[in-house]
Parts: sequence; C-alpha cells; structure tokens
Amino acid sequence: MKPSLFVVGILVLFASGFSVVDFVRERSALTAVQFLGAAFLIIVVFAHVAETFALLPSMEWGLPHSVGHYVDLVSAICGLLFLSTGYLFRRLRKRTA
Repeated sequence: MKPSLFVVGILVLFASGFSVVDFVRERSALTAVQFLGAAFLIIVVFAHVAETFALLPSMEWGLPHSVGHYVDLVSAICGLLFLSTGYLFRRLRKRTA
C-alpha cells in the first residue's frame, strides 16, 4: 500500500469523524452537507484501496474513461465541494451570530 494513500485515508477518517460529531451535535442542513462531503471522500479512499488491491476488477479502477475512474473523480469533486462548503458556511454563520 502506498504511504500517501495511507496518510490521505487517515485524514479522511479524521474529517469524517469530526463531521459525524458535528452532525450529531448540531443536526442542521450545513452539518448534513459537511457529512455528505465526508462520505464522498470515504468513497474516494475506497476507490484507491480497490485499485491498489485489484478489488472489483470489473470497475477497471485507474483506467481512463472507465466507470471506476468516474466514480473516483465525481466522488472527489463532490466530497471536496460539500465538505468545504458545509464547514465554511457553518463558520461564517457562527461568526455573524
């Protein structure tokens, strides 16, 4: 397993854990968006683990224009967008309150 994959996986798990805690405490739309972003990032980590260990070979992980490539790409974009949007708007809301 690649060391960078391991580090990113740990960071995503921490972000997911904090998102779950925030969602349980606050139960707002912004924490739900943040939690959804963390879930998408977990899918990205799973995609890279599946590529490394050749799991689900029918998805053709790592090949351009394959289903696995687009699952990874869309999950990464949505994960970063939702996680950062939820977090930033929550911080802005707390700042103005």
